[in-house]
Amino acid sequence: MFPQLNNLLNTTPAGVEQGKLTLLCDAKTDGSFLVHHFLSFYLKANCKVCFVALVQSFSHYNIVGQKLGVSLTMARERGQLVFLEGLKSSVDVFFQAQEETHPLQFLREASAGNLEPLYQFVREALKPVDNEEATWRCPVLLVDDLSVLLSLGLGAVAVLDFIHYCRATVCQELKGNVVALVHDSGDAEDEENDILLNGLSHQSHLILRAEGLATGFCKDVHGQLRILWRRPLKPTAQRDRSLTYQYKIQDKSVSFFAKGMSPAVL
Repeated sequence: MFPQLNNLLNTTPAGVEQGKLTLLCDAKTDGSFLVHHFLSFYLKANCKVCFVALVQSFSHYNIVGQKLGVSLTMARERGQLVFLEGLKSSVDVFFQAQEETHPLQFLREASAGNLEPLYQFVREALKPVDNEEATWRCPVLLVDDLSVLLSLGLGAVAVLDFIHYCRATVCQELKGNVVALVHDSGDAEDEENDILLNGLSHQSHLILRAEGLATGFCKDVHGQLRILWRRPLKPTAQRDRSLTYQYKIQDKSVSFFAKGMSPAVL
């Protein structure tokens, strides 16, 4: 995890909030550092994590996790981490006989649109177990990233339904958290992505949006991060609070600073 980002969000592993939906969004940049932050944050907080990884391999996340002070291999062995490797699982769906319904079963269906097997996988992964209740803190679902499901033929409504059921189970029933990344293509004609992004934005309690610089590439400033705290049930005037920072990604950390306050230009 990145301590400076924890300071900006006013969070610590010792004081994890529960029942929250956090939306991670990237536009014209790579927002995967936010996924790595929350993955290592919740593992260090001793939470039970179900990670639906649709973009990279387990070894990739594990290598980055080790730089941030966590071992995904050890977390998986002790039952703290349940990892669905989308890249590998998709091959299994197509080329191996399945005795049971696969979480990514929709890949084999002529009309993709049913994410119930994936929801059942999440529910089974995070359901309380008698001998684990005293071991792990609140359950967490982490998805990287939901936009991939659109690319695989699913509609935005099907993905929103999946998140709705996951919120009902993880956030409300199990008093845990859901964190999901969505890519903002910036394409006005990509209606499905807009529906997904807008639908999740209205439901989220916290939105972190990583954006590329309008001026283009800069070796000392890699982008800017907009942080929006939302309280969906409050009146509009009391609902939102936002801050914007610029950032630079380093090997084992990310530096955040106010706009125009990069050490390189001071």
